Amino acid sequence: MADIIKLLPDHVANQIAAGEVVQRPASVVKELLENSIDAGAANVKLIVKDGGRTLVQVVDDGSGMTQTDARLSFERHATSKIASAEDLFNLHTKGFRGEALASIAAIAHVELLSRTLEAEVGTHIRIEGSEVVAQEVVATPKGTSIAVKNLFFNIPARRNFLKSDQVELRHIIDEFQRVALAHPMVAFKMYNNGSEYFNLPQEGLRQRIVHIFGGKMKERLVPVSEETEVVTITGFVCKPEFSRKSRGEQFFFTNHRFVKSPYLHHAVVSAFEGLLKPDTHPGYFLNLEVDPQSIDINIHPTKTEVKFDDEHTLYAILRAAVKHSLGQFHIAPLLDFERDQNLDTPYQYRNKEAQSPTITVDASFNPFQEGNLSTTAKNYKASSNVENWKDLYDFGDITLPDTNMLQVESDAASPEVFENEDEPLMLHQATFQLQRKYVVSTVKSGLLVINQHRAHQRILFERFLAEITVKKGIVQQLLFPKTLTFPASEIAVLQSFKEELSGLGFDLMFQSGETLTVNGAPNGLPEAKIAGVLEDLLGSYTEEKTLEGHFSQTEWLSKTLCRSLAIKTGQHLSPEMQTALVNDLFACKEPKLSPFQKTIYVIIGENEIANKF
Repeated sequence: MADIIKLLPDHVANQIAAGEVVQRPASVVKELLENSIDAGAANVKLIVKDGGRTLVQVVDDGSGMTQTDARLSFERHATSKIASAEDLFNLHTKGFRGEALASIAAIAHVELLSRTLEAEVGTHIRIEGSEVVAQEVVATPKGTSIAVKNLFFNIPARRNFLKSDQVELRHIIDEFQRVALAHPMVAFKMYNNGSEYFNLPQEGLRQRIVHIFGGKMKERLVPVSEETEVVTITGFVCKPEFSRKSRGEQFFFTNHRFVKSPYLHHAVVSAFEGLLKPDTHPGYFLNLEVDPQSIDINIHPTKTEVKFDDEHTLYAILRAAVKHSLGQFHIAPLLDFERDQNLDTPYQYRNKEAQSPTITVDASFNPFQEGNLSTTAKNYKASSNVENWKDLYDFGDITLPDTNMLQVESDAASPEVFENEDEPLMLHQATFQLQRKYVVSTVKSGLLVINQHRAHQRILFERFLAEITVKKGIVQQLLFPKTLTFPASEIAVLQSFKEELSGLGFDLMFQSGETLTVNGAPNGLPEAKIAGVLEDLLGSYTEEKTLEGHFSQTEWLSKTLCRSLAIKTGQHLSPEMQTALVNDLFACKEPKLSPFQKTIYVIIGENEIANKF
């Protein structure tokens, strides 16, 4: 039998490795930015076109590479970070396996420009599908510039699995923010299709958070600092009143590397116990400095999942540190049952000396002497004669009315508690509300029970879907325009939905920076809920599975808005509102299921009711 096992060619092996390292354009952004950080760059620039499909370019002023290093950097497992297996447990850099550039070069057109500080000229290399097309000497600034063009050009199946440019851009922004937050002492810039998205100078972590997420974050941050033999924790958590429905503002960094750890996330959430609103999540930006030997970051190709040697100790220290910060800055309530606040010294008297009061008493005073009697006592003594008591009730010339001529207003007739047995018991309205959750009505076959929240979701979903498609949403102009502030990245997201939001009835005017002016809103949307609706829209967009599982962007937008504006469980409905809800539901094309494929109503048949008796 002939041998059937063969060694794969290098370009095929690189394409297979790219499937693990490069999942989407955001993966390229992460690898290139981390290489710039490892090169000691003080200024990094990211340029993106068409959501990273056409171009992802990173320019830095780091140490650069020589001609030989530039050529070897695209070979598999070629790295300057480690030399032996022991070095894996003492890592202080981001990349170390030497697979990133080789994998990227296997599935894209790569152009590299690099020069060291000592060299007078640099190196220019062009690679297409792992093949070096050109290598020459050029004049270039100190540092490195890598441009990745036409990603997945030789793997059409992978390219077809990419989402829209807006979704891919959102993932790129997420990776950019993670690297920028982990290294606030490095200046970052980001451009998308020629427009500047971020311009972050060298600064502290608090300023970096404010520049990325907007000026409102300044008042929301509570510093966290704890130093132990096991771990050093620094960073910030957001105040409980600013918790959000999405998990967008949650960042864990271990040795300045972004990581995901559900176990440590639970420690932070438990520290907020009793302070968060239902269905909301706290925001945090925490960096954990641990011994590199006590952590394994090589368990996942993207290096975002790590394993700690002693997770239980880290859990306890992190929970205590967050809880201490919330209490130290008077965010969490403190209860001291042995302390009486009434005994506290007022602030204005704290620096004053106590003085004993002086009391003077006239020991010879006799209250029963004639001269010491009060006026009340004298009048009482004068009126002590009870012989003329009838004079007290003398009404003079006042004529009292005849009681027989008075008319007494009768009480309103109250209905009988029990109906006449000869008359059938009948409902006085067509519907009624049960537990402020269900609307109950009668049909020919039995009893109709409708979930009011899901029913209103279906009604709003079909209404929004039609208004966006036809673009005839009714606009309710605001008497005073409402100004809202969002981070620049979220403003860009709202701009991408401007046409659909206009079809719903939103009249939005985008200004420079982080300001948004709302001139009009859909008819029926209260002004107080406008900001909440837009925040819910942005929160839903920033979730990990944005726009996935939806037929179109219009459907996703309609689902998000109907979830925010639908009648909630526990809300009281008048009889008129109940009737309108039932009529509008059965006027829908699909009244049986909600937009999220959940049952809206059930019918309890007459036989089922009869079996209960």
